[in-house]
Parts: sequence; C-alpha cells; structure tokens
Amino acid sequence: MEDKVEDKEVIISVKNFTAAYGANVIIDNITFDVYRGEIFIILGGSGCGKSTLLKHMIGLFPPANGQILIMGHNITSAEGTDKNEILKKIGVSYQSGALFGSMTVLENVMLLMEEYTDISRDMRELIAKMKLEIVGLGGSENKLPSELSGGMIKRAALARAMTLDPEILFLDEPSAGLDPVTSAELDQLIINLAKNLGITFVIVTHELASIYTIADRVIMLDKRVKKIVATGNPQYLRDTSKDPWVKQFFNREAEVQLEN
Repeated sequence: MEDKVEDKEVIISVKNFTAAYGANVIIDNITFDVYRGEIFIILGGSGCGKSTLLKHMIGLFPPANGQILIMGHNITSAEGTDKNEILKKIGVSYQSGALFGSMTVLENVMLLMEEYTDISRDMRELIAKMKLEIVGLGGSENKLPSELSGGMIKRAALARAMTLDPEILFLDEPSAGLDPVTSAELDQLIINLAKNLGITFVIVTHELASIYTIADRVIMLDKRVKKIVATGNPQYLRDTSKDPWVKQFFNREAEVQLEN
C-alpha cells in the first residue's frame, strides 16, 4: 500500500507553481507538499524540469506563477533579511560539488559559517571538523578538492551544506558519476542523516537504484504535459501504475518507446 501522510507535518508546500523562461513554459501549475523527515525525490525524463523546480525551491529564481512555502514562509516573495532567515534553514549540494579548488576541504566547509555567523574561527573549525566526521571525511580537512575522489567530493559538499544545521537539504543528482559501491555508500549516508538527525531531503535524481533504496516518496514530472504524472512510493508506482510512461520509466525501458 502507498504510504498515508495525512498526519505528517508539511515542511515545504508548492502551490499552483509554474516555471517559464520567457514564453517557454517548463512546468505548468503543479501543487505538492513535502513532509518533515522524509526523503522526497523529484524525477522524470531529460528536459522535464527537475533541476528547474529545484532551483526555484531554493529561491534562485522567481516563479512565473504560484508560491513555494518553506516552513510556512514564502521564499518566492521574501527579500533581504527575511530571505536570509529562510536560507539559513536549508542546505544545498550541487551535482558537481561546487567546491572551491584553491581552498582546503576544511575551508570549503567553513564558508557558510563565515558568511552567516559571527562565531570565532576556532569554533568554525571545530564545527566544520564535526560535519566532516559525520559524512565520513575525518582526517581529510587539509586536502584540496583535486586530491579527493568523486565520492569524497560529494561528501565534502554535503558537509558544507550541513554547517548551519539546516532542517532541509536539497541535493542535485548526488549519485551522478559515482561507481555503484560509492553510490550505495552515499545512499546509506543520506538514510542515516534523515533517520538520526531528522533532516528532510529533497533530491533530484534519475538513478533508479538510489530511488528504490532511499525514497520515501517521489513526484514524477513529464515534459510532454509539463505536470506531475505520478506521486507516491517508487516501488508502489512501479508495480501498480497504469500510466505506460511511468511503468516504462521504472522498468528502465527505452525512452524512444514513449515517443509517438
């Protein structure tokens, strides 16, 4: 059975959301909620608007229509100090990791604290080392990003995203480019962080192995209709959906079969 969520706390609410670049509508009038503590995944085929939706949810772009509420605060209209207060409650890790190559891992993880807090450097270093320990990078503080493996870069980026103790973490393609073992280790780290620290995850990915392992719930976007075509537990959707496109996606059938 699909998970029942009526009694769960809404931490993100996307209402009547439309995203467009000029006259080109990418996502058309979608509504969904994310619940506190869950691992929520945004998926769909190439060009469906997954990353576009994520960028709007973290306040990088204003929507063409609708609103996005983060813990009850509208990030789409907030400005200045109000917006900064919302941003302190979220963390973001990008697909590439986006680490600064001229800075050590420790310095990269300390960046957000330098910008958003006034705590001492000694305290910033202590907190950064704690975050690196949590993601399994203890002892790597003085390495440069060029000395890290792909999986270590992802972990360092995750540690940096966690430095302000956010309640929500947004991850863009966290498993992209990783070998199966490293990807599985990262999946387990995400599960542990959600379980042990109560972090809510919003993740963009198309990696089915990860989706089946970590997702509590997914939404699936379809670029042809520019809307959500499926919502729920991924195994449940795979086994019960009547939508041919949804079934083909979850069963890894060639996308060319979906074209008319």
